[in-house]
Amino acid sequence: MSEGMLCSKTHEYILEQEDDKGKYIIGLTDYAVEQLGDIVFVELPDVGSSFGKNEAFATVESVKAASEIYMPISGTITEINESIIESPELLNEDPLGNAWLVKVESSADESEFKDLLDYSDYKEEVVG
Repeated sequence: MSEGMLCSKTHEYILEQEDDKGKYIIGLTDYAVEQLGDIVFVELPDVGSSFGKNEAFATVESVKAASEIYMPISGTITEINESIIESPELLNEDPLGNAWLVKVESSADESEFKDLLDYSDYKEEVVG
């Protein structure tokens, strides 16, 4: 699923939905999930909540630590992934697939995307 995926340096990914321009899937990168270890709790915002770029919108807790998750672009939550609230361990199993966090609608302009890296550059620059 890494095709077309952009990643932030704080380890969130964003993927524009193919069939719906201006709508995006946001999740945690596989690297972030690997660093966190076994995930035991996920807190997501309410549908309809709006967040600015780099604002914390979710919390993920693992056996190691609790981490805030930041919006890679500004947007309004249109859907949350209920299945990871009920089964947070899904994040460990499929972070780049079925274990997305939220879907957002955004009218962010190009400036909000400037600091995002495509997945292969993210893997090189951030992960090493």
